[in-house]
Amino acid sequence: MSTVESPLPDKFTANFKEVELPLSNQEALNEANRCLYCYDAPCINACPTGIDIPSFIKKIASGNMKGSATTIMTANPVGASCSRVCPTEELCEGACVLNHSTKPILIGNLQRYATDWAIKNDQVLFKKGEPNGKKVAIVGGGPGGLSAARELALLGYDVTVYEAEKEAGGLDTFGIVSFRLPKKISLWEVEQVEQLGVTINTGVRVGKDIEFDELLKTNERVILAIGMGNVPNLNVPGETFNGVHDAIELVRSTKSSPFPTHLEGKKVVVIGAGNTAIDGATCSVRLGAENVKIIYRRTEKEMTAYDFEYEFAKQDGVEFRWLTQPIEIVGDADGNVKGLKCVKMQLGEASSDGRKRPEPVPDSEFIIECDAVVKAIGQKRHTDFIEKLGLAHHDGVILINKDSMQTSNSRVYACGDVIFGKGQGEAMVVSAAQQGKTAAYHVHESLKEMYSA
Repeated sequence: MSTVESPLPDKFTANFKEVELPLSNQEALNEANRCLYCYDAPCINACPTGIDIPSFIKKIASGNMKGSATTIMTANPVGASCSRVCPTEELCEGACVLNHSTKPILIGNLQRYATDWAIKNDQVLFKKGEPNGKKVAIVGGGPGGLSAARELALLGYDVTVYEAEKEAGGLDTFGIVSFRLPKKISLWEVEQVEQLGVTINTGVRVGKDIEFDELLKTNERVILAIGMGNVPNLNVPGETFNGVHDAIELVRSTKSSPFPTHLEGKKVVVIGAGNTAIDGATCSVRLGAENVKIIYRRTEKEMTAYDFEYEFAKQDGVEFRWLTQPIEIVGDADGNVKGLKCVKMQLGEASSDGRKRPEPVPDSEFIIECDAVVKAIGQKRHTDFIEKLGLAHHDGVILINKDSMQTSNSRVYACGDVIFGKGQGEAMVVSAAQQGKTAAYHVHESLKEMYSA
């Protein structure tokens, strides 16, 4: 009898396992019993989705794990993902009353403990609402779109999600590093939505595979949750050399096997200082880069990455160069990156957003030797698509009624990153989830008369 050898594991697999270990049963119980179960708990108000935090923690303490997970997921349809990626120290844990006397309850860890239990035990937490005969289309299957779909399905709507990628989940599935958020977690949240009868059509790009007008004809309402695109160009010479990478595409490439090997042994420079830059840098480390530097044209004080992400990158050995602006990517005769020409910066007067404007220091050019450059300077907007739909926007940020999430087209609503920026919204997974819920509720309100007819 012949045997087939199992394939050898990818050499980078261990590098992409979750870095934070889950709480043990005893640790979770001890932590849950530290909670004061505040009647007017400030942690609830600090959570954008309003999870009843004392309630889910008390259920852990009493052994009601399904009840705990249901409490979390009722408020936040992507609560399993958020337990890993939310800046809890700035939100719920930052508001914990125990900060004044000892240390806050580890709310994020307890949320992960409860939702992990639901995942491991194949729990179906919700039941489909009584059908009302009305249809809603959602463009985009990320946190905002999934949250809207889940709420509408509970209310009895026939919901179809159109997702351009091969799998739903958006940022949670493809855009956050696996050692922070494993893909299987976000896909479980997708399954929870599908089990409510929501149809999720993947690999379908609205505007190409199906026209938006068709969605308006066949649905009472449409919700846009299209997120943002890839990293924009640096607009410096040498950007087409081999070895220049998009940070978002780099992270995406590590979300499925086999892992890429193009950074192994390389000296990498990451441009930018947001969470995507941190992800690009830590991914580079885990893909075998010899040295990784992050450069930023402002100072440490102005960086937009979360504090815990910054600390994590430093622990990974990532170096930081502040007040440094790239002006040219230098290549060799074969068209490969060999360095990054930069100029030193200084902070000048504050601009309209209150941040001091970086200005170049005269005669301060220098070259950082490197083999690869990773761009992480923000994301492109889907401006052309939005204009084709005739929706009011500001530089690709869809303008909405902030109370109802309604766009300039009364039958179209929007949520998630497509409304982030220009004074609108917040770029957090948990914020997108709440916006999706809000859009769903207002869609329902707008259709009540039709529903009851």
